Amino acid sequence: MDVWKIIKKEMSMKNIFFAASVTLISSIAFGQKYPEPEFSNEIYYLKKDSSILVRLEKGTSKMDTKMKMAGIGGSESGYEMDGERSTTRLTNGTGLSFIFSNSMAASSSSNAKRDSMMRANGVDPSMMQDMMQPSNMITLYKADADKEKRKVYLQKSGGMFSSHKNQSSDKYTFSVKKIRDGYWELLVDKSLPKGEYIFTMMGMGMGNMDGSMSLFAFAVD
Repeated sequence: MDVWKIIKKEMSMKNIFFAASVTLISSIAFGQKYPEPEFSNEIYYLKKDSSILVRLEKGTSKMDTKMKMAGIGGSESGYEMDGERSTTRLTNGTGLSFIFSNSMAASSSSNAKRDSMMRANGVDPSMMQDMMQPSNMITLYKADADKEKRKVYLQKSGGMFSSHKNQSSDKYTFSVKKIRDGYWELLVDKSLPKGEYIFTMMGMGMGNMDGSMSLFAFAVD
């Protein structure tokens, strides 16, 4: 066989392989569809295999501090939701993905008006944008079920005569992937064991001026 024909054949095969590789990478990178949530400023579970969003159980809570015997018998502070079990239940705690969208980043025109108003009131818009990042306003906790409540403990003390050290609820980290302006994917960094979980989120609306937190709950069975 002619040497040039062999070289051309090999180059052709390489081109085919390269094209197939690019197609595969592109399908992996852009194959995931991200649906639009029905409500903004909420956290949804994303079923990645079907691109379906599942709304999490929602609630609000102010930080509650309880003391026993003026603190001598122990104290606890944190947030709570009614019921020992979440109505949103997941069958697997591995590779969990959640979606959060923010209406404050809806359009460039509305952003420009908002930024102008903030500057007029002496507020730096960039500071507000940093505050609205999910990593700065959302935390994932493993909740404790106790007396028909699910509780997130920021601090729990056994008291003066207890051998138990100060405790708090377990936190789980997540990576934040920006899909577009005002729309993020939250990827839980490691597998979650069975149990009840709550996302706490700093409230930014008028309904949260009292310092209450928005809570979004789910469970892993």
